Amino acid sequence: MKRRSFIKHSGAAMVAASPLGAVAVRYLGEAAPWQLIPMDDTQDDHLKAYGVTFRALERGAKCEWFLNYRDGAFLVPGDAATVRDARLAGVTADPISEGELLAIRGEIAGANMEAVPLEKAPDVAVYAPPDAAPWDDAVTMALQYAGIRFEQVWDAEVLGAGLEEYDWLHLHHEDFTGQYSKFFLNYSGTAWLNAMVAQNESMARRLGQPNVPALKGAVAETIRRFVTDGGFVFAMCTATETLDLTLAGQGIDLAASYADGDPIDPNAASKMNWDRALAFHDAELVLSPTVPQFSNIDGHQVNAPSRRQSLGSFTLFSFSAKIDPVASMLVQNHRDVIPDFYGLTTSFTRATLKPGVTVLADEPGAPWVKYIHGEAGEGTYTFFGGHDPEDPQHQIGDAPTDLSLHPHSPGYRLILNNVLFPAAKKKVLKT
Repeated sequence: MKRRSFIKHSGAAMVAASPLGAVAVRYLGEAAPWQLIPMDDTQDDHLKAYGVTFRALERGAKCEWFLNYRDGAFLVPGDAATVRDARLAGVTADPISEGELLAIRGEIAGANMEAVPLEKAPDVAVYAPPDAAPWDDAVTMALQYAGIRFEQVWDAEVLGAGLEEYDWLHLHHEDFTGQYSKFFLNYSGTAWLNAMVAQNESMARRLGQPNVPALKGAVAETIRRFVTDGGFVFAMCTATETLDLTLAGQGIDLAASYADGDPIDPNAASKMNWDRALAFHDAELVLSPTVPQFSNIDGHQVNAPSRRQSLGSFTLFSFSAKIDPVASMLVQNHRDVIPDFYGLTTSFTRATLKPGVTVLADEPGAPWVKYIHGEAGEGTYTFFGGHDPEDPQHQIGDAPTDLSLHPHSPGYRLILNNVLFPAAKKKVLKT
């Protein structure tokens, strides 16, 4: 298992501010040694900027992430390959000299900013069935649009190699309780649901599991070990809620019987072991097979009669880049207030969060939060509620989101912050 050490990087990079300022020089002959990729409103394509930085790391370059400087700018080499890559991607990248870089470092040293080295492109995996439509997963679309390499894995790969080849794993709308997101209630008999059930049942038999809930429970446990051994997990939508419900309910049948109308074991809640869950505790389970909810973790209850009918907006928290660079990396953005968007799990009820969870964004005054982060063992997890940041009311069968129409999406920027997060040589917290 590859691991990322949270170690203190040298303060020697911080230098006195230059009186010349940091105005980029246009080089007519000799190439500039560096390029600054701004992430404020001067950037022509915020999302593809992550891809340019990622590919520079893949080529072995050393890059930096300037937290809170120009909304999370990147420093990349001025070599011909990186310059050409940025131009072809339509990404704004300003050539800067060593003197200009010294001035920037001085500005960073004297403010709530930090320069975090980016050392190696992470090995990225997306957990999804082999025939999953790429447009139905916001992270897959973000990775493809930005040009970030990834591999797709599903149950056989997870239970086989145990995710040893990867640093970063994404989970989206998988229902780890084995109830197919309770789609039976509204979509029973549809071809796509029948195919999903057949595919999962076939995989359970192939891997020697008695049923689909047992299969998903084994996968969830492997993912938990991936995190505690030093991996990075980023989850959205249903995967956030159902992963923790399944981990806490190991050995308990949390799947209702739709064929016979049998409810979940009424004593299941008292048997849950929340110490095994990553982010949540003491959630109230929904036991009935006729109610399309899993628990009270989701504050919006999108499929329930009590659904919150209107969407608001959520606000990113501000963190000290020097004291808490990890949280600061995850919220870098050119917008602080972002329109909300639905998912089967849209938000996380505050009362169900474990005490050590860091809230990265919430809807002020609401009993739920949108974006959270935490540590488990040697690794970390980040959960982001909702399905697609640019498709607020997402329905099954909706047209794909065209990210070329949303190159400045602040919601998609949060996703891509997480992809680059494992590349960072993170500083030890001073608290």
